[in-house]
Amino acid sequence: MRPLALNFLLAMAALAFAAGGLLLGETQLTSAQVAGAFAEPLSGPGVVLWEIRLPRTAAALVVGAALGLAGAVMQGLLRNPLADPGVLGVSGGAGLGAALAISLGLAATPGAIEGAALAAALLVGLLLTGLAARFREPETLILFGVALSAFLGALTSLVFNFSPSPVTLAEVFAWLLGSVANRDWMDIGRQIPALAVGVGLSIYAARGLVMLTLGEEAAALSGLPMTRLRAAAVAGASLLTGASVAMAGIVGFVGLAAPHLVRAGSGGDPGRVLLPSALAGAVLLAAADLAARLIPTDLELKLGVVTALFGAPLFALIAWRAARSWRG
Repeated sequence: MRPLALNFLLAMAALAFAAGGLLLGETQLTSAQVAGAFAEPLSGPGVVLWEIRLPRTAAALVVGAALGLAGAVMQGLLRNPLADPGVLGVSGGAGLGAALAISLGLAATPGAIEGAALAAALLVGLLLTGLAARFREPETLILFGVALSAFLGALTSLVFNFSPSPVTLAEVFAWLLGSVANRDWMDIGRQIPALAVGVGLSIYAARGLVMLTLGEEAAALSGLPMTRLRAAAVAGASLLTGASVAMAGIVGFVGLAAPHLVRAGSGGDPGRVLLPSALAGAVLLAAADLAARLIPTDLELKLGVVTALFGAPLFALIAWRAARSWRG
């Protein structure tokens, strides 16, 4: 499939799931009520559509696109198909920041949890950017990221252990499971600057990702500022991941699976895979959020749970097909 056709199909799928997110949910609306919501936005059905469902759907699309793009950047930079936005510890850092904010009683302050999550992700991102500029071997960055993820996970566990009350503990746990429920336009708007800078850095780093497919020596002799491009890739992926975690909590498998779903249709070019990966991530998370709403349970499933339930088998299928192609 040509990249242009692939991008068009993914964009149409994203619009279809966006329409589903707007029209479907726990509260069933008749066609007359939906028409009335367009005519009278301040009516009951109008509030459901425009103030509850639309911001939630938009948040799912934005977070999914950011995670898909971050996953594509990480896999291109590290030349590892198993890399995802959380592999370098950025997700763990953002989760720790949010957990600390909740434990300190800042949940009642608008934007405090999201701000703490993004600030912690930025600190981790700055550290990783410095390492990426110093060490060009991807193995070094991966090993450091694994160690950092484990350390940040241990610190988050300490927050659980010292949580002042069971209510706070439940709030921390629920936030870490991921969700875009009850998000509004302010929640999205607060993360737009970080997301915009992350997208810009990822696009800037695309040339370096393409050159890295030829090997470190060829990249060093290319004349491109590879040190700067590596740092831009790490910083861009960190910003995208941190802003996503700040908006929706920790959501797994999207950044890992989205690039795999579109890589064959993009010709395997790390630069050309960025846009379809973002679109695929938006489709995956919008579909997962719609499933979380429609699966009949007493309590709505958390978004991170849904992506794991459906994402793990999907990724296992991708890995199985890849293994068959390698043997063939």
